[in-house]
Amino acid sequence: MLSSILSGLSIGSVLLLVALGLTVIYGSMGIINMAHGELVMLGAYVTVFSERFLRLPFLLCLPLAFGVTAGLGLLIERVVVRRLYGRLLDTLLATWGIGIILQQVIRLSFGPELQNVSVPGFLTGEYRIGEVSLQAYRLAIFLVALALFAIALLILYRTDFGTQLRAVTQNPQISACNGINVNQIRSYTFALGSGLAGVAGVMVSGFNAVSPTMGTNYVVDSFIVVVVGGVSSLVGTVASSALLGSVNSVVAWMSNDVLAKVVLLGLAIAVIRFFPKGLFTIQSR
Repeated sequence: MLSSILSGLSIGSVLLLVALGLTVIYGSMGIINMAHGELVMLGAYVTVFSERFLRLPFLLCLPLAFGVTAGLGLLIERVVVRRLYGRLLDTLLATWGIGIILQQVIRLSFGPELQNVSVPGFLTGEYRIGEVSLQAYRLAIFLVALALFAIALLILYRTDFGTQLRAVTQNPQISACNGINVNQIRSYTFALGSGLAGVAGVMVSGFNAVSPTMGTNYVVDSFIVVVVGGVSSLVGTVASSALLGSVNSVVAWMSNDVLAKVVLLGLAIAVIRFFPKGLFTIQSR
């Protein structure tokens, strides 16, 4: 049981890593970014490109992937999303189309074959807790996820940008009347969420094969995490990822992975039914 719980926390850290960027975009801007999974995939391919052509060490791929995906997110917001605020269905379809385009660009550039990246030697070992072994790389993912959570929390609640973002989230019209550049805040927010997705892609590439369609496997789970935790609640995202990861691991240990996925979806439906705003909601006036 201890092994399954530790495995659940490991799965939860992966979910948290992928869902953080989505929480920033979806929770703060109300935008359903269906290309979020492809931004995760792009971060993974930045790692592949960096190792193959630039000969960069694995850890330096983290800031590089953040810069690439944040820049792309800024471009997507200014060219496409900015013209679709208040049109939820149109935004969903537009970002879904962008995701397909990104998949095809990567497929044409790198081919459809699975790619693998190498991780530093100090991340390939194991730590033992009694009779339970914990992979060093899984622990690294957990630490990176917590670090990104702390950075996101600091940006949103301890900076002028975060104050302006929360004001724009509450009322963009009043914010504009008080001198806040609403379009700029939205652009930077979308870029921040996209950059976090890119960092998630780097870390995911270290234990999973990289492919053009890998993002699809993560975007559904990350949406479940955000919905269950509560839209715009970073603390809720952390709690939700830990809860869902633990439930997935325990059910898989007791039965199988298919039933675990069914239980997760059932749990998400139950939360939506009885807690429409999620388990952790932010009180507003």
